[in-house]
Amino acid sequence: MRSMSMRGAFPLTGLLVSLAACKVGPDYEPPEVDSPDAWRVDYEAAADVSNTDWWSLFGDPVLDDLVDIALRENKDVRIAAARIDEFAARVDLARSGLYPQVGYDGQAIRQQISAEEYGSAVPGSRTFNDYSAGVGLNWEIDLWGKIRRATEAGRAELLLQEENRRTVILSLVSAVATSYVRLRQLDRQLEVANETLTTRAESLRLFELKFGGGVISELEVAQVRSEYEEAAASIPPIELETAFTENAISLLLGRNPGSIARGKTIDELVLPPVPGGVPSTLLTRRPDIRAAEQALIAANARIGVARARYFPTISLTGFLGYASTELHDVLHGGSAREWSLGTDVFGPIFAGGQLSANLRASEAVQRQSLVEYLRTVQTAFLEVEDSLVDVQKSRERLVAEARHVEALSEYARLARLRYDEGYASYVEVLDAQRSLFDVELEYVGTQGDVYASLVSTYKAMGGGWITEAQAVADEVDFPPSPPEDSPFDFPVPTRPTTVGADPDAGAR
Repeated sequence: MRSMSMRGAFPLTGLLVSLAACKVGPDYEPPEVDSPDAWRVDYEAAADVSNTDWWSLFGDPVLDDLVDIALRENKDVRIAAARIDEFAARVDLARSGLYPQVGYDGQAIRQQISAEEYGSAVPGSRTFNDYSAGVGLNWEIDLWGKIRRATEAGRAELLLQEENRRTVILSLVSAVATSYVRLRQLDRQLEVANETLTTRAESLRLFELKFGGGVISELEVAQVRSEYEEAAASIPPIELETAFTENAISLLLGRNPGSIARGKTIDELVLPPVPGGVPSTLLTRRPDIRAAEQALIAANARIGVARARYFPTISLTGFLGYASTELHDVLHGGSAREWSLGTDVFGPIFAGGQLSANLRASEAVQRQSLVEYLRTVQTAFLEVEDSLVDVQKSRERLVAEARHVEALSEYARLARLRYDEGYASYVEVLDAQRSLFDVELEYVGTQGDVYASLVSTYKAMGGGWITEAQAVADEVDFPPSPPEDSPFDFPVPTRPTTVGADPDAGAR
């Protein structure tokens, strides 16, 4: 009977293997996306530069170096890279179920059996040895595609993590560029404040001399002094924000807080073109959209895994080994050999609603992932639209503020001229200078806004530059070790003194 059963097992095995090409569960189909036909702001002459290292278009080698350092040493990028390794291993773990699982087993026991239980049925001593050694095999036939769907889900989750890393890189480069422009904006605002303070200090000195000679009243001196103190009070907040910005950049660089090198001034930075592109290409550029789609693919595959649990699990099992009460027989084989080959079938009958609950949960996750994907796409369109409008309007505002600065400069010149000739009081001069100071600061702030809006546009568009940036990040396998005699990861250089600042005022 045993030999007949074994002969019958092989045709059954062949049939199971041939059926293993089946997979239950829905196959993934990309959802339809309602893309806008065009943007609210159309840059017909814009070059498609979103696939290049756009930060290099600013023309500042220092910014290029900062981006390069951040890509190599930022901690978030390293965490994202390690997470990719984790999910690559998870794919291998899921895929391993497609292959036979072979293991070995060995046992050596000395035991005594109960005389009360076995009685006279046991000849001789009740104490004896038991030795066994063998190799076992278990191979689950993926008849319903459970393992393949799990592998499909794992592969999608791996790709999701790769896209997440690209998202980290995209955000990192954008943050470095924005923060650096902000730093140069603050430097220029500090120069304006220091220049204004110097001018007002000289005016205050002259008015105090006039008051000492009895030429002017104490009221006029108080007015000049109030303007001087206003300019002095504007400097500490700028210095504070400068320090905060430098510390934020240091963190992006993977360093401890410290000063940041400067390159070109904000007036010397090159204003790059607006990246071109059409709505349809946005779906292939942005890593967050691709990550959301991979999440949808994984959730779709998990439905197949849940459905496959309704069907029986079919496995091939086998064993080849030796067993004897004598160690010599196990080591030399012979009559101690034993083997088995068979098929194991196990299927659910009653699970208390576990299987249906698991399937409903998987389907609900898939619906959530679908809506999340569509929301991510809409958010991407919104960000691109907003950034393009921001670029246009911030440039228009910059042009208008430049005219405003020019007009107030002329107003301040004429007011001073009228005061010197005795046709106006110094209050008119102070009013003109106060207005000019405020608008000069606003103009520099708008300069920074223009560059920031461009960075936001490059970030919103995505582009092939992320792959190039990722290649730079992959060049370093581990962070450099800090010097043994230093608590810092990197030496902290001396903060440079800002141009136009008082050299005795401390580090800026």
